[in-house]
Amino acid sequence: MIKISVVCVGKLKEEYWRKACAEYSKRMGRYADFSIIEIDEEKLPDEPSSAQIENTLKKEGERILAKIPKESRIISLCIEGRIYSSEELADMTKNIAIEGCSSIAFVIGGSWGLSEEVKKVSSVRMSMSRMTFPHQLARVMLCEQIYRSFQINSGGKYHK
Repeated sequence: MIKISVVCVGKLKEEYWRKACAEYSKRMGRYADFSIIEIDEEKLPDEPSSAQIENTLKKEGERILAKIPKESRIISLCIEGRIYSSEELADMTKNIAIEGCSSIAFVIGGSWGLSEEVKKVSSVRMSMSRMTFPHQLARVMLCEQIYRSFQINSGGKYHK
């Protein structure tokens, strides 16, 4: 069974976001060993300097890299990434498994994004949209899209 990890900076603050992610985690149980790994977010002042932001990205990036399961294919979510359709994401996850990789890690950075170190080790840079979403919503959307991709690949009725 393939292992799917969502490695993300910060915790879900609202119960409804946690419940939504828990629901998709439960649904994913029939397709994959699915987990969400939360990384502590660095605290910054209200108006951080570029050096403070860079230091934050570096520290968060180090924690992210330490938590990514070994041998994972890394897919980083970042604004400059390519936008994939649900069908393209399904093809990507299927092809990664066909290539013999048994672990995929999706990475969501903090409010300032991802460090260059994380982006460099990523196989794919993916954007959910050119629009900006709260990180908590982005996590739920990613969980839903991962579930949808497995439904597409299995011929399920969820995706119409």
